[in-house]
Formats: sequence, C-alpha cells, structure tokens
Amino acid sequence: MKQLVIFDLDGTLLNTISDLGEAANYALSQAGYPTHSLSSYPFFVGNGVRKLLERVLPEDARNDETIDHLHAIFTEYYNSHMTDHTTPYPGIPELLTLLREKGIKVAVASNKYDSAVKSLIAHFFPEIEWAAVEGHKPDVPVKPDPSIVFEILSKVPTPKADVLYVGDSGVDMETARRACVTSCGVTWGFRPESELKKYYAENIVSTPDGILELACSDSMELS
Repeated sequence: MKQLVIFDLDGTLLNTISDLGEAANYALSQAGYPTHSLSSYPFFVGNGVRKLLERVLPEDARNDETIDHLHAIFTEYYNSHMTDHTTPYPGIPELLTLLREKGIKVAVASNKYDSAVKSLIAHFFPEIEWAAVEGHKPDVPVKPDPSIVFEILSKVPTPKADVLYVGDSGVDMETARRACVTSCGVTWGFRPESELKKYYAENIVSTPDGILELACSDSMELS
C-alpha cells in the first residue's frame, strides 16, 4: 500500500479547461490579439500560465513584455472566474475520501500559480484533509522539474517507494520519473493516452477506482 498519493490538479482532479480558456481568451482580446476555440486549449495548457500565454499568442508577439501584460490581465480575470465552469471529474471526491479513510495521505502538485491552486482545492474539496497543496511559486522551476515533488516530500517525509504520482500528461509522467516515484497516468484529462505512453507512464487508468486499486496494491502492474 502506498503512503502518499500526489495528484496533478488540472485535467486530473478538476476539469478546468473552460475557465482557463475563457481567461486566456479574455486576456488576448483585451490586448488586441485573436482568440482560440476552447477545444484547442487542452494542448496549450500543462506547463504553467506563462507558457500557456506564450502558446496562445501569435509567434511574432511572444516576448516577455507582452506575456507579462497578458499575465496580469489573465490573473485578475481568472481569480474572479476560476469556478465558473470548473468541476471535479466524476468519482474524484469519492476517491479522495476513500484514500483518506484508508490512511493514505493525499497532496497536490500543480504548475498553476499557488494562490489559485489553494483556492480551487479549498472550494471543491473542503472536507478533505490534505497533507500538502503546492502550486507554482516564483523562482521555482515548473514541472517536469521535480522540485515541487521534493517540496511536498520535505513537508510529508515519505519513502519514494511509497509514493504514487497521478497526472494526465507527459509533463506529469516525466515529473514522476525525475522524482523517482511511481507514475500513474489518467485517460480522462486534457492529453491523449498516447502521450502518457510516449512518456513511459508506469500505470494508466481510465477510472478513479483504478487509482484506488493501485494505491492499495502491493504490486504496481496495472498498466
């Protein structure tokens, strides 16, 4: 049995894509740039807000000054609208409750800026006891750099062999690999299963029940 399950946030615990897309489109429109269909946003997200804004800008506008300007607009809008359309994925609240009932600790490691991560977790999962909730902070590298995982482990000392890292993207699978913890990719998020396989996901599940089975199993052979 695992002692700690670390979850990615966007595309893993919460379907945030509409609110992220609307905030990015708002920033683009306010700055006079063309917007994108919401269906295109799953492939823009995953490496933090700055990278999202870089990707949605026209190539000739991708400079620090423009990204800084969009970032300020995006953050102000998103802070007020982050729960407009966002919802937990089916079965996630029940999964978190069952993990805690079994004595397994849960944590969040996200590339989204830290204050938004903490606000979303408090809003959607107020009854869950979290061992750590970590978002991106200035001067800390974003995933797939494993620093955020190490920060969690410094707060929740746990042997790496007893940690399961769950996410929906290649970034998450690479983060787990670099942190030397077991990875689990989920198929309901923003990226296709083929990406999880490309980045050597050790396990892939299609329902939250699969995460529970992995966390409670002595072997990790459900790929």
